[in-house]
Amino acid sequence: MVDIDLQEDDLRQVVHAFYAKVRADSELGPVFNGAIGDWFGHLEKLCAFWSSVMLTTGRYKGQPMAEHLRHPEAMTTSAFARWLRLWDETTDAMLAPEQASALQDKAARIAKSLAFGIRFQRRWP
Repeated sequence: MVDIDLQEDDLRQVVHAFYAKVRADSELGPVFNGAIGDWFGHLEKLCAFWSSVMLTTGRYKGQPMAEHLRHPEAMTTSAFARWLRLWDETTDAMLAPEQASALQDKAARIAKSLAFGIRFQRRWP
């Protein structure tokens, strides 16, 4: 794997900018704003998640699938696609191309895994 020289501060800036867009988005904003009561705490958790995923820090101690399964009606193909579009826009605007690409690839794999898990769960009572 190529070293993309990604730092904690890079991830923090991307996460905060991205979720500011999500909160203001006409499709995703109502979903996220309705599900998250403590944005400060949630952003800290998301920064830890991306730190763990991209920098292998092990800071994140949650269960993303379980969290997303709490809102199955909101986990639509359209919502995942919109989330990925905003993520791509944000990372493209804020990072070097190789850094943005690495985060975009990881996000796409995560979204695919979550979408698959949610579809699977819907089929089993």
